[in-house]
This record gives sequence, C-alpha cells and structure tokens, in this order.
Amino acid sequence: MSEPTSLPLLFVLTSHGLTGRTGKPTGYYLPEVTHPLTVLQAAGIPVEFASIQGGEPPVDGLDLSDPDNARYWSDPAFRAAVRQTTALARVDPARYAGIFFAGGHGAMWDFPSNQAVHHVTRHIYEAGGIVGAVCHGPAALVNVTLSNGRPLVAGRQLAAFTNAEEQAVGLSEVVPFLLADSLIAQGAQHLPAANWTPQVVVNGALITGQNPQSARGVGEALRDAWIQHL
Repeated sequence: MSEPTSLPLLFVLTSHGLTGRTGKPTGYYLPEVTHPLTVLQAAGIPVEFASIQGGEPPVDGLDLSDPDNARYWSDPAFRAAVRQTTALARVDPARYAGIFFAGGHGAMWDFPSNQAVHHVTRHIYEAGGIVGAVCHGPAALVNVTLSNGRPLVAGRQLAAFTNAEEQAVGLSEVVPFLLADSLIAQGAQHLPAANWTPQVVVNGALITGQNPQSARGVGEALRDAWIQHL
C-alpha cells in the first residue's frame, strides 16, 4: 500500500433496520460510530462512510445524553456524511488505509453474506491495511476468506458481542446466529470479558471490541495502528 498514512479509514454501517421477527427497529449503533470517531478526528485522521446499500442507513442508540452522540448528531457535516453514505459495492478499497465495521444488531443480517464486505475487507487486509470492528460489527468477518482460501479470522484472537450479552438483551433466539460461536467455528480465538465491560483485542492488523463499552478503546487502537504507518 503506497502512502498509507495519507489515506482515510472507511467506516461501514449496516443498512438493515429490523430486528428479525420482533419487527423492532434497529440499525447501526450510534455510540459505536461517535466514540471511535471522536478519537480519530482528534488525531487528525480522515474518515469516510459507506453502508451496505448506500444512502442513509437506519440508526439505533440515539441517546443524546451521550456527549459524543449529541455533538455529532448536531453537526451538519456529520449528518450529511451519514445521509449520503457510499454503497460498499462502489468503494475502491485501494483508497483506504483501513476499514472499520460499526455494530448494531442490523449488522447480523446484512454484513455476513455481503460480497462487497468480503471483497473490500480481503483487499484492504491483504494490502497491509487495518481491519477493525466492534460489538456486532465482527459479523462482517464471519465469511471473509483470504486469497489462499483461509478464513481471515482463523488462528486470530478477537473480541465480539458474547453469547452471554446476547442472552442478556433477550435476542439469542432472534438473531440469525450467535456471533461468538460463528467466529469460533471459523477458527478464531474469541476472548470474552464480563458483560458490558470494555474488551479490545489487537492481533496484528485486526482490531476488535466486544460491546459498546469497547468502542472508544477500538478507536484508540485504530488511531495507534494508523499512526504506526508514519
């Protein structure tokens, strides 16, 4: 990858807006965007936005008592960026130093089977770029294979939303699969922490976090990985 530090990070958001058969609204979880974005922008790291379908993806976790949420939600530039996301299938992965998949339950439905997720992630990873995800965002990694046919997560340590946390929110029987189990089935070493405690795992260029409480720490790890290219 040439001049990686001149390149932005790509934030990818789910376009799926319903929580399975419950019919309850979901989407990308706003703090899992605003918390890492706060860290990255403070470091002067450029960020661009894509989603599975493009346009304005559905949002969840719109808690404006959270200072980062409130600041970005009232920022016209941020609102314009998330209203006009690029469809991931139209993204040129060579333009990015890394990719980050935000969570939100919607990710469980449209991240794993999306061919653009597979292509863009593989290209960035094999070019020496950064791959990050938090909470349900690692659903994007479940079916990503490298050029040699090996799952990207095979033999890698990572964090993701745990079975216990899924049970705690009452959605174990609603989500299409249990995220931690699926990652383990692909050969990942899942490192869980207690429910709702920060857990960030850095394994080379793979940076993952367990839950919303881990989003800021994932942002810090993404920042550090980006700066290491200087």
